[in-house]
Amino acid sequence: MEVWMLPLSSSLRGKLISAGYTSLSSISSSLSSSDLARDLSITEAEAIDILQLSARASGSGASSRDHPVINGAKNAWDILSEEESLARITTSCSDLDNILGGGISCREVTEIGGVPGMGKTQLGIQLSVNVQIPGEVGGLGGKAIYIDTEGSFMVERALQIAEACVEDMAEYTGYMHKHFHASQVQMQPKDILENIFYFRVCSYTEQIALVNHLEKFISENKDVKVVIVDSITFHFRQDFEDLVQRTRVLSEMALKFMKLAKTFSLAVVLLNQVTTKYTEGSFQLALALGDSWSHSCTNRVILYWNGEERYAYIDKSPSLPSASAPFSVTGRGIRNSSSNSKRVKMM
Repeated sequence: MEVWMLPLSSSLRGKLISAGYTSLSSISSSLSSSDLARDLSITEAEAIDILQLSARASGSGASSRDHPVINGAKNAWDILSEEESLARITTSCSDLDNILGGGISCREVTEIGGVPGMGKTQLGIQLSVNVQIPGEVGGLGGKAIYIDTEGSFMVERALQIAEACVEDMAEYTGYMHKHFHASQVQMQPKDILENIFYFRVCSYTEQIALVNHLEKFISENKDVKVVIVDSITFHFRQDFEDLVQRTRVLSEMALKFMKLAKTFSLAVVLLNQVTTKYTEGSFQLALALGDSWSHSCTNRVILYWNGEERYAYIDKSPSLPSASAPFSVTGRGIRNSSSNSKRVKMM
């Protein structure tokens, strides 16, 4: 049960969500009324009322079931078979797809970070287009959710990439089938744009509320196969001073993304910014939100410059080896690097 379902005033519900208490499980029985009052800047009497309401709601939920729901065990062979059959979204760069095991994997949360101008938003838009490639052309035939926290989404750019995608599909299908004509491609750029659900969020409270709403939204739009957040970082770097509270809120959000990925067999792609980190006597660039956040995603990909060329580096993955690949940002979107040089400078 979610906190927003409790019979509380809208202001109290807003304070709970803003402080990271988004579900009843986050308001544990071990939480004291004084701690809750401090976190929410409310009176202790109000905190006691919230804890009592939460306890009653949790109790009624438990009593409505004859026994707790426990998922059945799976054997390791079945798990391996599932992982090998996972659907993947192409990035339109074969070198990048290769180090990703075929593309961005569904049922997983992938974080992609890098300095400004590296192409993070370009890659996000590319994925929101490519996820719609029909199954008969090797795609998923899905839809995309694009959550824009920075105002960096460019619909004109999305149209350019969609037009290039349609052209590529026609060329591919024409190559595979002699008697195929480009006019037989049914999907048009307009159709692709209509299948990108765009959300603009302007504060961390809006971001939290939207993430809490995603399960219901995706249940009503079952073809959604990718959720892109551009960026996960922006509002949490601007508005938070209490780092403990920020960590709690982000942890809750990460768990919700993982649940969405598993429940709906979709890919979650979180774009991240960089910050400076003092390591071994000097300041170095690192992805934002700290070390604890780095454990919140299944895969972590870092984009970086190697001379004049863009590279992607698999920094963390339970199934993929560390590797680098060059890529380019072109007028048609993400593509293979035009350079023949494969020499990779160590990060």
